[in-house]
Amino acid sequence: MTLAASAFTQLATWPDLAEAEPSCGVGRALCSPHGEVAHFHSDGDVDLHLTARAIRRFEEHLTRTGAVRLVPGSQWVTVRLDSATDVQLLMTLVSLVLQAHQAWPVPGDGPRSECNDHRSAVHLRENLSGG
Repeated sequence: MTLAASAFTQLATWPDLAEAEPSCGVGRALCSPHGEVAHFHSDGDVDLHLTARAIRRFEEHLTRTGAVRLVPGSQWVTVRLDSATDVQLLMTLVSLVLQAHQAWPVPGDGPRSECNDHRSAVHLRENLSGG
């Protein structure tokens, strides 16, 4: 079983999450009563609807890890699952997503934003270092 499949299986047991069709049409999704939470697009990438407000609040921490990619203007973050540590990070971020979604309504953080699957993801630390 891949790390993504294992993480999906574990998250699907959380009481606030349910499997659903992703709005982007690619892969599998998990939703809360407040909207889409995660899109599992491949065996290695998961998009999380963290909300713009939460991304701003935790941006410094998110950019320190090599597992998280951000797209400017997106309310989603992409987590690359290469190790068990990345899966633990994903679980923590899903918990943060659920908390952020409960804080709605926040202007600009509506549930209909497009995930990062069809956008150009960038790793901010690489951009800042010129890499």
